[in-house]
Amino acid sequence: MSVRTGESVFDWIDTRAEARAKAGLARRVRPRPADSTDLDLASNDYLGLARDKRVTGAAAAATLRWGAGSTGSRLVTGSTELHTELEYELANFCGTQSALVFSSGYLANLAALTALSGPGTAIVADQHIHASLIDGTKLSKADVVVAGHCDVPQVAHALSTRGKRRALVVTDSVFSVDGDLAPLAELAAACREHDSALVVDDAHGLGVVGDGGRGAVHAAGLAKAPDVVTTVTLSKSLGAQGGAVLGSGRVIRHLVDTARTFIFDTGLAPASVAASLAALRILREEPDRPARALEVAQDLAFRLKDKGFAVSTPTAAVVSIQAPSPEAAFDWAEACRAQGVVVGCFRPPSVPDRISRLRLTARADLSDGEIERAVRVITETGASAGAVSRRP
Repeated sequence: MSVRTGESVFDWIDTRAEARAKAGLARRVRPRPADSTDLDLASNDYLGLARDKRVTGAAAAATLRWGAGSTGSRLVTGSTELHTELEYELANFCGTQSALVFSSGYLANLAALTALSGPGTAIVADQHIHASLIDGTKLSKADVVVAGHCDVPQVAHALSTRGKRRALVVTDSVFSVDGDLAPLAELAAACREHDSALVVDDAHGLGVVGDGGRGAVHAAGLAKAPDVVTTVTLSKSLGAQGGAVLGSGRVIRHLVDTARTFIFDTGLAPASVAASLAALRILREEPDRPARALEVAQDLAFRLKDKGFAVSTPTAAVVSIQAPSPEAAFDWAEACRAQGVVVGCFRPPSVPDRISRLRLTARADLSDGEIERAVRVITETGASAGAVSRRP
């Protein structure tokens, strides 16, 4: 009788890995040094605050005062006075009644969708929503309908023909792949007409869109709407880590009582809370930062489009350039990195339309010289990687 060693149990993983490699979809973790001299066009540090000494100093001071971690669930020992202060200032800045902080934006989205839906609910989701929202719909146990991208009539039809009493419409505000803006006012009107709620992931809007960077929901005049719930991250414009749900007092109280990713998760570390709070205060004091981030994005898009590339029109800080294939996108990004310019490489399944892209994220602290360098490197490497622009 042969002895079973267990080595073959995960052989299927090798088969899947080979298939991904052949399709140009293999991924790898690439640690970066603390003192990198590369030009960063891949991070989500839109306002250039992640290394601001006021932000890092606040994080260090909070660690010394409160400790390295929050020590438990927020319903046990994981809530500090800092958490409450951040929630108050976030709600005040964004114009909502209340806010609830989570240890990531991903968990904030899971909380909003699972706690506000269930078997008696219909969810109508834009086909380009973020992966965390997709996972939230899957965990919700609701009836889910996927509507065309930014297709308000299709959303309204799905709401009018739903078989459940309650309904949620789910969308990003600024979509993470191409940086386009959802028609929030029109979606809110459709929701109101059909007695439904609107859940908006404003991760890429906060700090860039609207008056002083108050976000796309605020810009659409929906921040105080009782039937609109907003989620945000603290890891993009605020340069820290974590997420939050913003909405009416009763919605936030409901999440405290029922959201599993709040009840059963360790609270956000005090360092991240303090860093987010410091960054939010800087944003209040320096309201020109959001406009500069948008200006940089538009400048990058204009220059690259002028070179003949298929470039998105930015409404926030995200700019994407289409690549002919996953392999070409990967080679192009690697060639940029070799010349000291780090860009994002988006390939399936990260792109809902299966079109691979380079994704650039603009930062408010980029200089005109850095923008010129980025355009030159992207243009030169695009040709050598086979991602030739449309111009001869």
